[in-house]
Amino acid sequence: MSLKDTIKDAMKAAMRAKEKERLGTIRMIQAEIKRIEVDERIEVDDERLLAVLDKMCKQRRDSITQFDDAGRTELADIERFEMGVIQEFLPAALTDEELDQIVTQAIADSGAESARDMGKVMGLVKPQVQGRADMGAISKLVKTKLG
Repeated sequence: MSLKDTIKDAMKAAMRAKEKERLGTIRMIQAEIKRIEVDERIEVDDERLLAVLDKMCKQRRDSITQFDDAGRTELADIERFEMGVIQEFLPAALTDEELDQIVTQAIADSGAESARDMGKVMGLVKPQVQGRADMGAISKLVKTKLG
């Protein structure tokens, strides 16, 4: 069963359970999938869908920070709820040890020696961690390791 089918099933379940807020978030995900399919004339696969969901979570994190800084906790709470629903469709997050291991292996595989080689390392790491880790944190980890 594809991730897209899982999201459709979750939407149906939310409709039956009359979970208005959850349904709204799932419909937002569906709308983004449809937008991409129409704009790019493609069928969204699981890999692309993970990237979309990851981007939506990042947007929510940024919004939460801004709302908290502005003292708008009610809006931040809405964003947190939406992020929680979106994260249900993402694979389990990687632990710090797993991330460290993936980055170390990518550095070895790419032969990276300095910060100039960061692009090579990130190119190897990104497909492995898409939707399972914050790319900003990965970037900092790679910079630290490359010194």
